[in-house]
Amino acid sequence: MDMKFEIVVLPVSDANRAKEFYARLGWRLDADFDSSKDFRVIQFTPPGSGCSIIFGKNVTAAAPGSAQGLYLIVSDIESARKQLLGLGVEISEVFHNDGVYVGTDEPYLFGRVRVSGPDAERRSYRSFASFRDPDGNGWLLQEITSRLPGRIDPATTTFASANDLASALRRAEAAHGEHEKRIGAADTNWPDWYAKYMAAEQAGAELPT
Repeated sequence: MDMKFEIVVLPVSDANRAKEFYARLGWRLDADFDSSKDFRVIQFTPPGSGCSIIFGKNVTAAAPGSAQGLYLIVSDIESARKQLLGLGVEISEVFHNDGVYVGTDEPYLFGRVRVSGPDAERRSYRSFASFRDPDGNGWLLQEITSRLPGRIDPATTTFASANDLASALRRAEAAHGEHEKRIGAADTNWPDWYAKYMAAEQAGAELPT
């Protein structure tokens, strides 16, 4: 049975202030249900996201600002940071971690020690920028251009960016070249072979030969 993770609850002290902030980010407003008494729920969805956030009044007993380590995945960390700056969001510089597990930085950051600038090799999962909403709920932008094998639902094949797709095509091309050497002929049905290879690679399944 599918179990789709769709909602993260944010604890906020002022629903109207939080609504203005997330609307300013350009997130889609999905709902604002107000009982006019003691309950209100507001839902926003970030662009391209399958998961939404909700906040409001009496939707959580957590302390306002206690939600930390909320990841937003982007394909270009510097462009995403520039966009948020243009919207008036106070955001950190781009940084990466040095891979150690000691330090005084946010404990939810993998590695916990910030090093200025993006990862030198621009590897996926390594570059970040952080910001907070008006209550202090903490968000991290994380740059991913190519996902590790097995990190994609086997029923779907998606790519985070044009670079991600181009890299997958290059890997399929190289593997297909080896396939043609094994069969000793040109494979005219290469589009189907590429598709099977790229889908299997993303799903972490056995690759075609």
